[in-house]
Amino acid sequence: MATKVSVRVNRKKPESMTRQIREQLNALIDAGTLTAGELLPSERELANTLKVARNVVRGAYEQLMDLGKLTSEGRKGRSVSGGSRSGGRSTAKKRSTGKASKKSGKARKK
Repeated sequence: MATKVSVRVNRKKPESMTRQIREQLNALIDAGTLTAGELLPSERELANTLKVARNVVRGAYEQLMDLGKLTSEGRKGRSVSGGSRSGGRSTAKKRSTGKASKKSGKARKK
């Protein structure tokens, strides 16, 4: 079951809502309020609670994953990382550039 987090957004602040969420979650992780292995609310659940678009929460979660603070547990959701805080995705999938190496369709003449 996901942990309830105390995160708020202020629409009047100049910072983006994504940044506000990211910084608050990061502070909770650094303070030890959110401990290693704890599941965070789903994107949809947190977005509904904060009354923001799901992409706002997704952006915050992905940025924290890039920092190595969160890991994806597949269908279970995202949890606080337990390992090093060196940064980078430890379990990241390599993204395809869309350019596949192809052999020439023409046969070589001898």
